[in-house]
Amino acid sequence: MQTIAIIDYGMGNVRSVQKAIEHVAPSDTVLITDNAELINEADRIVFPGQGAMGACMQALNEHGLTDIIKKSAHEKPFLGICLGMQLLFDHSQENGGTEGLSIIPGNVVKFAKSDLKIPHMGWNTVKQSMDHPLWHNIDDNSRFYSVHSYYVSEADVSTVAGTTHYGIDFTCAVAKDNMFAVQFHPEKSQHDGLQMLTNFVNWKG
Repeated sequence: MQTIAIIDYGMGNVRSVQKAIEHVAPSDTVLITDNAELINEADRIVFPGQGAMGACMQALNEHGLTDIIKKSAHEKPFLGICLGMQLLFDHSQENGGTEGLSIIPGNVVKFAKSDLKIPHMGWNTVKQSMDHPLWHNIDDNSRFYSVHSYYVSEADVSTVAGTTHYGIDFTCAVAKDNMFAVQFHPEKSQHDGLQMLTNFVNWKG
């Protein structure tokens, strides 16, 4: 029986992610942990995150998790959610500039001032940019729920799996090898979000 580790470093709504995954996978296969050994032993990894990127990177370092995240992201099915997507990139403008994990090339920038409300919060359509197993049984331009003030910019076009429009078109999903990461919250996105989590549970990576 495959195990799914949800990485807990004190900066993500891990309980809501856990409950959503337990809708689509046996509950005894899902664990919440900050233990690098347990993460290493798990078959699948979920990397959620909320809050400020600077504080998240500090928490990851304090928990000693950066190395195991980098290792897991290259070895097994890996799903990043919200800030868990942004942290995979090289650099963010947040907190005066924060270095990320540099697992995927690209940078994170703040939405420019405009008439649109920031943070970007609510339901938006997602345009699928590539065929991918995690889009299975999810219609193109389906709606997902987002809450964020920063977005991925300058991502390698070959990694862009989905885009959303909010004043501008921006990258909201990326895929590389066994990694898939999304800016939106599948655990808060009802049927299509649960379908994505189902796809992740079944994904060979």
